[in-house]
Amino acid sequence: MMRLVARLPFLFIAGRLYGPDTLGTFARAVLFVEVAALLATFGLKRGLAQAIAEADERPHVQIVWDCLVVAAIASGLASAALMLVPELMYHGSSPTLLERLLPCIIVASAWSDIMLAALAYRRDVQATVTARAVIEPWTISIAAGVLYPIARHDGLVIAYMLSMIAALVASLVPFVRSYGRPHGWRLHPARTIALIRRNAPLAGADALEWGTRNVDRSILFLMFEPRIVGIYWMAQQVASIPGKLKTSFDPILGPVITSSLARGDTAGVASQVRQVGFWILAAQTGLALMGSIPGEAVMGTVGPQFVAGTAALAFLLMAEAAASTGAVCESALVYIARLQNMAISIGMLLFQVGLSFALIFGMQALGWPLAYQAAGPAVALFLSVSLTSIIKSNYLARLLRARVAGWRWPMAWAVAAAGLVGAAFTSLPHRFEWAELLIGEPAIAGVYIFVLYRWAFGPEDRALFRRMPGGEAVVG
Repeated sequence: MMRLVARLPFLFIAGRLYGPDTLGTFARAVLFVEVAALLATFGLKRGLAQAIAEADERPHVQIVWDCLVVAAIASGLASAALMLVPELMYHGSSPTLLERLLPCIIVASAWSDIMLAALAYRRDVQATVTARAVIEPWTISIAAGVLYPIARHDGLVIAYMLSMIAALVASLVPFVRSYGRPHGWRLHPARTIALIRRNAPLAGADALEWGTRNVDRSILFLMFEPRIVGIYWMAQQVASIPGKLKTSFDPILGPVITSSLARGDTAGVASQVRQVGFWILAAQTGLALMGSIPGEAVMGTVGPQFVAGTAALAFLLMAEAAASTGAVCESALVYIARLQNMAISIGMLLFQVGLSFALIFGMQALGWPLAYQAAGPAVALFLSVSLTSIIKSNYLARLLRARVAGWRWPMAWAVAAAGLVGAAFTSLPHRFEWAELLIGEPAIAGVYIFVLYRWAFGPEDRALFRRMPGGEAVVG
């Protein structure tokens, strides 16, 4: 919820002040920085927990510093490549000096991720909340607004760099407090190479998951002008807010799964995946309903020119909900079936790319408007992640010999009830569009939560919302 609240000001400022053309150029540059930062972590966001859990007598802080060195080397190589060939990030435009320096921020993002993963191993999730849900989004929001009058062209780039630096500092301080300094640590090339080799499948899984969520943006860069890309990027940012729910569970879910696997408790792993999968699926479905039913009003809030992205927003929100089961199952598959998980992801990514181009070319041949054509990759994403969730959940269930899917049939009743309420508000005359957001959104959420809590929640779910005698929370 903190991420949701903190992200909205930036979307409003970016949409209202900078406009879709500037956003399109910014989105392309950030795309390359994000994938470089992800690859620079080399799967260590998830692999770190396993590396520490299997360590013998070696201090944990030394293992973390091995990972930081790997990330620093990879970040340096990626930064150098992007700075030497800035045309990759700014195709068709002349980047300024500050825009050319954007890749220098890659190491800050990679180091922050690894430090937060190390803190999560010690069950310190508060550091992740502070860095990712408070410091980072509020820094970019405030900086984007302040910089607009004085650096209109570079404002978004500078704000992004400042937010990454602020998140690094917010990660470094609690990391040093928890782990201390790496006394006696020395760089060991052979050990570093072994670490890279062992985490290669995890790095591949991370890259494929990221590619699944961002290949649509890459395709748009090739097929459409920056304005269309900017509108789609805004829809993607709004839709990605529910996706933060999954990443919010990552810091604690990984260590819990690795601990259960170390004990050989496969039934416990299945239970954890099934329970967390239900929570995430239920929450993301509710947010998808709230964002897609009054979609025009939602997109119009960040600027009237973004209403054209309503169709894309609806499919992107549905894709976030559909992907949740597969994403949670992958949290276990990356530890027990890494190569098979990667093979599934590669196959579905290729399917998504092929379907995206097929939909775009098909709509172009039929003469459909650009807004519909640009929504083609979102439709392909929805179908691809839906199939991926089905495949991965069934495969993991077979490996664990237990059900892992979080779907519960009463959720369909909650969706139907909320849909009817939302349809009633969207049918109001245009002059009452404000009611869709101010009254309709709470009404949709209220009906959905009521039905869900009444018929879909079990005792272990309700335990999260009450405290037992003695003041100890029950967590199921």
